[in-house]
Amino acid sequence: MQAKINRQVLLAKRPQGRPQRDDFEVVDAEVPNPGEGEMLIQTLYLSVDPGMRSMMEEGKSHTAAFELGKPLTGRSVGRVVASKLSGFAEGDYVYERLGWQNYSLSDGSQAKKVDPDAAPLSAYLGIVGVPGFCGYFGMLDIGKPQAEETVVVSGAAGAVGMVAGQIAKRQGCRVVGTAGSPEKVAYLRDELGFDAVLNYKNTEDLAAALKDACPDGIDVYFDNVGGEVTQAVLSLINYHARIVVCGQTSQYNATSLASGAVAPQLLIKKSAMMKGFVVYDYAERNAEAVEHLGQWIKDGTLRYRENVVDGLDNAPQAFIDLFSSKSFGKQLGRVDVSHW
Repeated sequence: MQAKINRQVLLAKRPQGRPQRDDFEVVDAEVPNPGEGEMLIQTLYLSVDPGMRSMMEEGKSHTAAFELGKPLTGRSVGRVVASKLSGFAEGDYVYERLGWQNYSLSDGSQAKKVDPDAAPLSAYLGIVGVPGFCGYFGMLDIGKPQAEETVVVSGAAGAVGMVAGQIAKRQGCRVVGTAGSPEKVAYLRDELGFDAVLNYKNTEDLAAALKDACPDGIDVYFDNVGGEVTQAVLSLINYHARIVVCGQTSQYNATSLASGAVAPQLLIKKSAMMKGFVVYDYAERNAEAVEHLGQWIKDGTLRYRENVVDGLDNAPQAFIDLFSSKSFGKQLGRVDVSHW
């Protein structure tokens, strides 16, 4: 029988601006053996996240930077294939931050069992995972949308934006999204029920288009992208507006600070609130989010979309595509396709 190989995706060099394919290297290594108090996990799905970009540079992330010449790490779902660890057995499915590789060792301290019968395994990296949590807590806890208010979501065709926008619709709001392709615009408007969607790539005067789409101004802004889209939105915020800063994908590859930052005077003038957050702020309430998101999926009021890229060799390109509007919904890498 052919020996198992542990294919790995390494960070070969730190990107300058937008990541390129040669910033990554794919190599083969030996499969490690678990020692006492360890288990060996075979990776099945990788979460491909724009937030990983900041971890590719030293000192720019709230988490430790990736090491050069070492496998990238990210949120993953895998299957236990060998265990010398109490509480985990061969055949268990687990969620954990694992290396971008076929097999990883774990001491179980950060691993959580997941149930493939309760939700598809991929969903634990999307709609009932961190992206879903970001949309849920960011919109409800910080945005606090009220019926008949106007809510704008940037990056609305991403995994987080889709959730945030649909939650605002559940609250009885007028929801306006921005996206980067006709296909995404049509999906958000026709399938998810957004009231208006603007393609920021072919809209010459975004501020004017937003004003037409939001005739009563903007009460809540859920920001996933930053940059010019955010500046256009802020010119239209209402008194007591809430601005939720979840992501800044347009700025992750910037080599210098963007101009046109939010003027404190604007927040004062509008008595507005702007707050950033990371999903780990709400770790103790994850079960609450899973319960509500799961129920909304079952009753048909919350829908989601995944883009699954097969093979570790293709994972770097799947990451690069995040910054060119090629991804649609939750971007995932499926590692062990033979398992299915």
